[in-house]
Amino acid sequence: MTTIALVAGEPSGDLLGAELIASVRARRPDIAFCGIGGPKMRAAGLDCWHPMELLAVRGYVEVLRRYREILAVRRKLVSRLRREPPDLFIGIDAPDFNLEVERRLRSRGVRTIHYVCPSIWAWRGERVKLLKEAADRVLALFPFEKALLEDNGVPATYVGHPLADLLPEFPDRAGTRDRLRLAAAAPVIALLPGSRDGELEYMADLFVDTARRVHARLPDVQFLVPLVSRETRSRFERALYDRDAEDLPLQILFGHAHAALTAADAALVASGTATLEAALLRCPMVITYRMADWSWRLMRGKGYLPYGGLPNILAGRFVVPELVQEHATAENLAQALANLIGDPPVRRDLAEVFARMHRDLRQGSAERTSSAVLEVLGG
Repeated sequence: MTTIALVAGEPSGDLLGAELIASVRARRPDIAFCGIGGPKMRAAGLDCWHPMELLAVRGYVEVLRRYREILAVRRKLVSRLRREPPDLFIGIDAPDFNLEVERRLRSRGVRTIHYVCPSIWAWRGERVKLLKEAADRVLALFPFEKALLEDNGVPATYVGHPLADLLPEFPDRAGTRDRLRLAAAAPVIALLPGSRDGELEYMADLFVDTARRVHARLPDVQFLVPLVSRETRSRFERALYDRDAEDLPLQILFGHAHAALTAADAALVASGTATLEAALLRCPMVITYRMADWSWRLMRGKGYLPYGGLPNILAGRFVVPELVQEHATAENLAQALANLIGDPPVRRDLAEVFARMHRDLRQGSAERTSSAVLEVLGG
């Protein structure tokens, strides 16, 4: 039987992997999939060897805390894949983990794909050298990445972003509010503090304090907080208790981030794929992030752009505020959110910018991705 091994390291990669498995299986039902993934990939048919949550870590300090554990997983994975070589290995994002796996397997004759171009245009451009060694092909989600990769000798295919195909071109804000039983006239703010428990360690108190300040300014505001796991929900609820904020007008949702962003007038979003989801759902946002100070100092020194949020990167300019690290205070974030809520023309302009992004990224990624995978698989 033909076998494809995949490794995803976080929820956004789990979504990409699940779509990839489904689109390839629709054309080649004889292919088996194994490796590391989350619940969506397992539901799509992945034989999962290790829990994806082991790899869901961001920031240097945070990685160091679990370095031995992550290294042990990679060592076991590579050893098993060398004993039982797949016909193709696909690393889905997580470049610090996957590129080294790809390099070792490719040196043994296994064909490899890296799915999601690392942000070499934003920071750590030196990784393009490792990409050349590691990947037979890179599947790029954004249109400018293909030319950049090929200029550096890395074969690439632009496949578009699956979220642009998945999410509606015209979100039903009124209908979603009605289903969530939200007051039609009251301002609604979505709070997305991150998908990892480690992110909530730095973000939960900040988001709760920000919500308290916004509520003091806008007494009729309603908050929606989609959280992806019991661990993140527990940590956020603990922050509500610790900050004496359990009386905030707030709904915690188990998942349903798309519904929260569709219903919201504005969102406070931890930097990452959720910022792109907010943009594709036409939701004005404030982007924020905090991590360990040492991690931040190291990462900031490797960046090339004045912004890090995907909407700003795709626009090539600041279209939404980014308040990170020392600038990410409850007062600053509350002010930025209040400014958005109080300025309907700005929100309308942002919706138009986001609509153009959506059209550019909607490329039928499932078909493009499966075609590229089968092409590499066939040699």
